Amino acid sequence: MTELVKTGVEGLDSILNGGIVKNAAVLISGNPGTGKSILGLQYLYNGVDQFDEGGLYLTFEETEDDIREAAESIGFDRWHEYVESGDIKVYDKRTLLRDGDFSTTLDRILGDLQDTNYDRLVLDSLTMFQLFFDDEKEQRQYLLKFIDILKDSGLTSLLTTEQSAIFPETDIGLENFLTDGNIYLIQSPAGATSNRYVWVAKMRKQSIKNSMFPLEIAQGGIKIYEQAAGFSMVGESPPWFGEETE
Repeated sequence: MTELVKTGVEGLDSILNGGIVKNAAVLISGNPGTGKSILGLQYLYNGVDQFDEGGLYLTFEETEDDIREAAESIGFDRWHEYVESGDIKVYDKRTLLRDGDFSTTLDRILGDLQDTNYDRLVLDSLTMFQLFFDDEKEQRQYLLKFIDILKDSGLTSLLTTEQSAIFPETDIGLENFLTDGNIYLIQSPAGATSNRYVWVAKMRKQSIKNSMFPLEIAQGGIKIYEQAAGFSMVGESPPWFGEETE
């Protein structure tokens, strides 16, 4: 039987029929403001807080203080405590970029991952990760190496990436095909505000509810609603609603 890792995010584990397959690498895509970083923080925080599973957070864009402030502002009040205890380990931009040579940095981090006893990992973001490589072939080589080591280290990972299009089928990148699962966070205009949704497009080795579901970001993090009545997308019905895939 497939072993699943619960995210602890309200509504998401139900959509995933129990959680994420253990040791999978899952891509979290969306344009700015859709909640990708919050989902990553929540996944790690819940891991320690609810399931006694430690986590690693890698960011090329923020400092450790920035991450702490973001976590505490959304209601993850014990984030600093978990970092201090070593239950969560943060590699911030100063750590990841201090060598000047990204290949050296990546090799050092990958070596650390192989020696770890952590269960979860978040990379925020894969977009910045890919900017360090000259061409798609080199990107693919390092991404495959990175994902293989994550799996060999027993880590169940979320990798965030920027999505330039509102509708994901118009902007499919190489990373979508190299990861085990694709979760899209979508923000659509609704008058003076916007609506947010989650779409689990693919998960290998497990069945999923392959539909769009409303998403809310509030104190305590992300919450997902499965009720069809909650769906609204500029007055149109959801194109994928109510199906399950495997």
